[in-house]
Amino acid sequence: MTITVIMTVFNTTFELTKRAIDSVLHQDFQDFELIVLDDGSDVSLGVKLLEYCSIRQSKVTYVRHQNCGQSHAINRGVKISNGAYIAIIDSDDEYKPNHLSACLTEIGPLDLICSFTETIVNSEDDYCVPDKDDYKKNIHVDDCTILATFFGKKEVFKQLPFKNMYAADADFYAQAALHHRVKKANLRTYIYYRNIAGSISANLKKEQLFLSESL
Repeated sequence: MTITVIMTVFNTTFELTKRAIDSVLHQDFQDFELIVLDDGSDVSLGVKLLEYCSIRQSKVTYVRHQNCGQSHAINRGVKISNGAYIAIIDSDDEYKPNHLSACLTEIGPLDLICSFTETIVNSEDDYCVPDKDDYKKNIHVDDCTILATFFGKKEVFKQLPFKNMYAADADFYAQAALHHRVKKANLRTYIYYRNIAGSISANLKKEQLFLSESL
């Protein structure tokens, strides 16, 4: 198995999660497995996901557990993965059809890459997020490290499990850079939706606003 794609889900609508799953299944590179980790979603959503994943079990594994947060859920996915490489996708985003093949080409002799995104927004403000080092300062999403764009050797993810903290992706990338060959690749094969109410990015934006206002 070449690639394991890890997706965590917590109450993302079935329609959006299905879109994300389908975007993985329709890749032009097919030597992969997809692990869908249901992080304690509502039972009704869990039932739909189980049914949808079960009829695609040659490619998709559905795992449900008590809510523990995205970082811990991803770490669990790494532990049960079979791929030599790990890729991640948020349950409300999409891969372009060549995402996995492009990442494989780009990583070459490196150990880990992240990338830019095709970012879908409602307004210019959606491109901006509070800086992890100064929550009152905004930076463009292109200047951030986006967790779901990570693609790398399984050993990197095993050695550096994600922490349950704000900006866990930036922390992971910084730690990886100390021990491994890393690069931010000039790819935009990951479609990042920042325009969906209640989405992962929308909830993150609320969290960032709370952090900035509490200082």
